[in-house]
Amino acid sequence: MTVLMGQDLPLERPDLTGRAALFVPTSAIKGDVLEAVRMGAAIVGYGNHDRTLTIYYESNRFNEVTLVKWEQKARKAFERLAENLPTVSKMVSKPENFEQVGYISSQGILIRRMEKLMTWLEKSDALDTAPAAESIDFAPPAPPKKIVAE
Repeated sequence: MTVLMGQDLPLERPDLTGRAALFVPTSAIKGDVLEAVRMGAAIVGYGNHDRTLTIYYESNRFNEVTLVKWEQKARKAFERLAENLPTVSKMVSKPENFEQVGYISSQGILIRRMEKLMTWLEKSDALDTAPAAESIDFAPPAPPKKIVAE
C-alpha cells in the first residue's frame, strides 16, 4: 500500500505562525489507533525525523457546540499542537495509519485531496460536518478590549 505524504510535509512542531499537515486515516489503520482517534475526527500533525508522525486530533467527544463543523475541530487541534498544550488527544504513529490531505495554519485550511476527506467523513457518518470548500480562511482574532479606568 502506498501512503501519500506531501513533499513539503512539515517536519517539526509549528508555532502559531507556521503550518501543520491535515491527515485522514488510511484503510490500513490499526484498530486501536482508530479507536483512540475516533470516527469523524479532525487530525493535524507533522512528520518526525524517525519517519513517524506526531498527530493531534479533535473528535468533539463532549459535544461542544463550538466544535460541530470539521474545520472547527481542525482549528482546535491545530491550536493545541502549535501551543503545545497538554492533551490526551495526541499520539506518535506509524505513517501507514494516516495519509496527508492538506494543510492548516492560523490563517486557514487548504485541502488538497478533498475526495479523501469526504470519504473519511462519509465513513464516519459525519458528512454534515464537511467543509464547503477546499480553502477555508479563518477570521483573525478580535483585538483585545481596552480597559478604561473610571
